[in-house]
Amino acid sequence: MTTLVVFIEHTGGSARRSSLEALGAAQAAGATCIAVLTGPGADGVAGNIPAAKAVILTGGEAYSPDQVAAGVAEVVRAQGAGGFLAAASSLGRDLAPRVAAHLDATLFSDCTAITTEGDELRVTRSWLAGKVIATLTPTGEFFCATTRLNVFPAAEGSCTEVGEHPLGGEARVRVTAIEAAGEAKLDVAEAPVVVAGGRGLGSPEGFQIVEALADAFGNAAVGASRAVVDAGWRPHSEQVGQTGKVVSPQLYIAIGISGAIQHLAGMRTSGTIVAINKDPDAPIFKVADYGLVADAFEVVPQLTEAVRAIKSQS
Repeated sequence: MTTLVVFIEHTGGSARRSSLEALGAAQAAGATCIAVLTGPGADGVAGNIPAAKAVILTGGEAYSPDQVAAGVAEVVRAQGAGGFLAAASSLGRDLAPRVAAHLDATLFSDCTAITTEGDELRVTRSWLAGKVIATLTPTGEFFCATTRLNVFPAAEGSCTEVGEHPLGGEARVRVTAIEAAGEAKLDVAEAPVVVAGGRGLGSPEGFQIVEALADAFGNAAVGASRAVVDAGWRPHSEQVGQTGKVVSPQLYIAIGISGAIQHLAGMRTSGTIVAINKDPDAPIFKVADYGLVADAFEVVPQLTEAVRAIKSQS
């Protein structure tokens, strides 16, 4: 059985769901998991990680991606693991290539499936803006990958063995401060529900119906197409697509979005896709599970009220 080292991000005394999803992906593939944590509060989180063992990287004055990457690679070798896995979050995307470089391994990024064939691990990921779905197998000594957010079920349970591994070497890059965003909004890449708007809304003010629907869900983030971001209607942090953020929420609602290929590349792996557009020939309907040819300004407020009514009963 393959052993994988999985990097665990944590905040507020709990592991982030995206990291638990990475653990879940590894466990579903039949791997034995060793969790690696670092930073303040890691000791309080380690015992609640659903892995065979948790290793805390110690000795770093502040988070340093190059120092932590070297430490993770050392843990992989010391534990006799077959590779490394992390969530494709902002931190994971920064750390994983560094770990892969230390292990002289190819990194498979943003994977949507991890399976085992014999003694080999295989990954599934999209290529060419989602036009091709590739199944890949590493040929080197180590397996390294990141998992797309909101695709895998989160692992559950706890571990009974917690160890430590000291960080060595000089930190050439160090995080000195983290500033929270002014508004406590869900990240579009991590939200379980995304309500996205496009140029069909006509103006920045048209996004009021998008924001109202997202608020009604309570756990939704607002997304936007590239066209409206380029027009200055919405911030780039909300852009979904090949040049924005790749999302895989449980529910994706596209309002007034035609469905250009670069946008589809960023959301087509969503669990359920709902499209609302006046144009019956809009490409978005080809990937939608449910499509409604209608004026968004007429139907979205009705949908918002329906969602609020259901939420009030729960």
